Amino acid sequence: MGGEIQPAIVIDFMRDLQARLCAHFEKIDGKAHFGSDTWEHVSGGGGCSRVMVDGDVFEKIGVNYSHIKGGNMPEAATDARPELAGRAFEATGVSIVSHPNNPHVPAAHCNVRFFATEDASDKVWWFGGGFDLTPYYPVKDDVVLWHKAARDLCAPFGNDVYPQFKAQCDDYFTLPHRGETRGVGGLFFEDLNHWGFDSCFAFIQKVAEGFAATYAQIIEKRRAEAYDDKQKAFQLIRRGRYVEFNLIYDRGTLFGLQSKGRTESVLMSLPPRADWAYASELDPDAEKELAAYLKPRPWLED
Repeated sequence: MGGEIQPAIVIDFMRDLQARLCAHFEKIDGKAHFGSDTWEHVSGGGGCSRVMVDGDVFEKIGVNYSHIKGGNMPEAATDARPELAGRAFEATGVSIVSHPNNPHVPAAHCNVRFFATEDASDKVWWFGGGFDLTPYYPVKDDVVLWHKAARDLCAPFGNDVYPQFKAQCDDYFTLPHRGETRGVGGLFFEDLNHWGFDSCFAFIQKVAEGFAATYAQIIEKRRAEAYDDKQKAFQLIRRGRYVEFNLIYDRGTLFGLQSKGRTESVLMSLPPRADWAYASELDPDAEKELAAYLKPRPWLED
């Protein structure tokens, strides 16, 4: 518990995390490599966007690192803390979004981030983040593996952590206009500071490690499965739902745009290709099977 607030060590961790994750996913892919695009933020700080495309596994995967400063906390960061509106801030984080080639390999997302106000008289800080999985042809064993990893990494921090953060993930990654969740969930948390700095920092490290290891297991299980043009077309239509969430509801996207972040980096999360077929009935059987997964369920109790 406790510990002195040390933004510098979080920034160093985030920068190193980006490098390690890129090496991890390049090894998994075995063909493509990440490009690197360094940028500066208009009000201070900057970041590095790294994207790999046209790989053996990954049609597109991005790993963004940022450390930005600003004189006015964006609205997306103060929804739950309106008293902080107008304060100067710094924020650092790493965001990973994967869109694989094979429709049998789920898309996946992970984010870990740290915010602190710049008001020395009343410094406020918190961590946020989580991960979620978006299958198009879901396999229950994969979903259970995903949630077991989430539960296990949460366990040292309290028995109530996984149920709470799972429920928050189910609530957050939802498309109300579609009546479905974006995928099969995982973990989501905001305003994490009540354990003290050291424990909260340790937790986000576990989240990043758990995501990378578990997603790699699922990729290896599904990467060689055969698929046809109809299944690829179904993947593209379902990717459209991913785009809808990110552009309409995602607070990270809103924060990036409101804080005048680099647009290319903010929109890195979007897939390279997606489709919106009017009233699509491309694969009713696949749609019906997927629909059973796109609602909150106690995956570890079924």
